[in-house]
Amino acid sequence: MGGVDSTTARQTVETLWAQEILPSLQEFIAIPALSPNFDADWETTGALDAAVEHLRAWICGRGIDGAVVEPVRLPGLSPLLVVDIPATEGAPDNGTVLLYGHLDKQPPVGGWSEGLGPWTPVLRDGKLYGRGSADDGYAGYAATAAVEAVRAAGGQHGRCVVLLETGEESGSPDLPAYLDHLADRLGEVSLVVCLDSGGHDYERLWLTTSLRGLVSVDLTVRVLESGSHSGLASGVVPSSFRVVRQLLDRVEDSETGEVRVKEMHVEVPDERAAEAAASVAAAPGAVKGAFPLAGTTRTVSGDEVELVLNNTWRPTLSVIGASGFPEPLDAGNVLRPFTTLTLSFRLPPTASSEVALAALRDALTADVPYGAGVELSRVEAADGWNAPPLAPWLRAALDEVSTEVFGAPWRASGLGGSIPFMGLLAEKYPTAQFVITGALGSDSNAHVPDEWLHVKQAERVTTAVAHVLDAHARS
Repeated sequence: MGGVDSTTARQTVETLWAQEILPSLQEFIAIPALSPNFDADWETTGALDAAVEHLRAWICGRGIDGAVVEPVRLPGLSPLLVVDIPATEGAPDNGTVLLYGHLDKQPPVGGWSEGLGPWTPVLRDGKLYGRGSADDGYAGYAATAAVEAVRAAGGQHGRCVVLLETGEESGSPDLPAYLDHLADRLGEVSLVVCLDSGGHDYERLWLTTSLRGLVSVDLTVRVLESGSHSGLASGVVPSSFRVVRQLLDRVEDSETGEVRVKEMHVEVPDERAAEAAASVAAAPGAVKGAFPLAGTTRTVSGDEVELVLNNTWRPTLSVIGASGFPEPLDAGNVLRPFTTLTLSFRLPPTASSEVALAALRDALTADVPYGAGVELSRVEAADGWNAPPLAPWLRAALDEVSTEVFGAPWRASGLGGSIPFMGLLAEKYPTAQFVITGALGSDSNAHVPDEWLHVKQAERVTTAVAHVLDAHARS
């Protein structure tokens, strides 16, 4: 494959993972580096800075010739780690390769299995458990190891910049400022490699070709200044929960789950529908079997292609938080003064989040039943992303990687989640190619208890990235 000796690249990556990466990644898991949204005192806590320092020290210890490893911190913003690696000697100037990952983590949440915990790394049966293992602490290690593998295997790579942020799980609010701050340093980015994704199985390389956008609001309905005895107030004062139900009926069909806000819908492109069908054919049953359904619960459709399209190109609503409710054991006969629900809408990749938010605001605040008070707070809106067509050199490289590294054809699929950074980069570097991939599976438990990283898949992805770097240098 190009100038890279495949055997040497694979052996280099496997050795790095076994001897260098896994020990350090386990130490990283032990750092409670909560994303700023989940740790209001993150500057005082210092865990994000500790995560940056941990990776900085490890990468500096690799001794990559010419590499500049630098934490970057703008006032009041979450820190970044930037690793600037010069091109190999003789490599043409085909633009900067930006390799992206993040070091911040989701909250620990309860319910971890016996012997496991968010900050306790456990390596068991090829799986590394702990918060930030798969999402996305391994990315900085994998990106660096891929560069080392190219060099060890006699290949070439262009200038590479590894960028590890600490606000992705909070929606990457600080990244626009950092992209402006680093614009001259980054130069013209021609290839973006993001390792914060994955696919439907661990048998092949998966390319993410779209990401959904997001609109999130806290909806509060208030009917009383303070709670009242339910025996006295019910039937006189409307229930705040009933008003919330009526408002939700405006934005979602409770029987089908279809979102009723038309501004949140788009036409699914033909090529993305074809990709969905191909991804299901490659891993039949993977989508339906990925989640621990309780009892006799069924998926919303028996057609896996429809499930993929629902998850990648159709809007959905998830109620992810609530306030105003006592615990059941503490619930007295009280008509509660207010109800708050956190509404998280996932949007199709090409929908405008600002237009969707405006329509949602109108739907929830106009002509409210009983004239109840409505407040929308903690509002967030982020656009999705749809990948540009693959350049011939990149498609050829992916085809070769699939055979050489995985022994199975690569497949593409949308991702139901969001990576705000990709939309930002697509706007800033409209001619760049994107390789959005990773070791995550739908059963990797990102954001929930028992998060785990498939170590061998992470190794294969690392080797694949090494080959892509070489192909980019020779494109």
